[in-house]
Amino acid sequence: MGAWGSYIERDLRQVSNIRNLDHYEKFLHLLAGRIGQLVNLHALSADIGVSSTTLGEWLSILEASFIIFRLKPYHSNFGKRIVKTPKLYFTDVGLATYLLGINEIEQVARDPLLGSLFENMVVVEALKTRMNQGLEPALYFYRDANQKEVDLLYKKGSTLFPVEIKAAMTYNKSLHSNVSYFNKLSGGNKGHLLYAGDLEFEKGNISVLNFTNAYRIFP
Repeated sequence: MGAWGSYIERDLRQVSNIRNLDHYEKFLHLLAGRIGQLVNLHALSADIGVSSTTLGEWLSILEASFIIFRLKPYHSNFGKRIVKTPKLYFTDVGLATYLLGINEIEQVARDPLLGSLFENMVVVEALKTRMNQGLEPALYFYRDANQKEVDLLYKKGSTLFPVEIKAAMTYNKSLHSNVSYFNKLSGGNKGHLLYAGDLEFEKGNISVLNFTNAYRIFP
């Protein structure tokens, strides 16, 4: 697996007895291909040939080792038709790109997982920003049975602020349509769009920011 793989294997061997490193390596590669998706251990079990119970143990070890983290859905006060399964991200996007076989910058722009990697990068920066300030992450996502989803919610007191994350470099209002939807649902709190474009402005109760300024909205 190279330098990254050797590091992960060594780290994992310290806390668990992995008998089949080939299965474990395949597990890591499959996780990288599922960045920003709901964690489905039963589907992964079928792909790898390892029980979902074992995969759950591996996932917990990876999380305890700060290699991956699971973003929980926020479902309080929104009824029963809300997704309650966490989404998966890597704490180091460089590791994820390595596992995906991406070695050059030019490859990223052409990769079908560009949007997922971009989302991972912004979500993990939000996580680091909160934790570096000595704060609880208080980060979630929202998805309902109608497939309406907000990539990231952060909670301040009892107030939820929605954040949409897009790799697009050109602004159009459809990029934050789900933020607008969530604002109507939750009472109209301020929302944000973080994207790859340079144009920054306020549009109603939504702020549009370049992703490098994400730190501004996670006080």
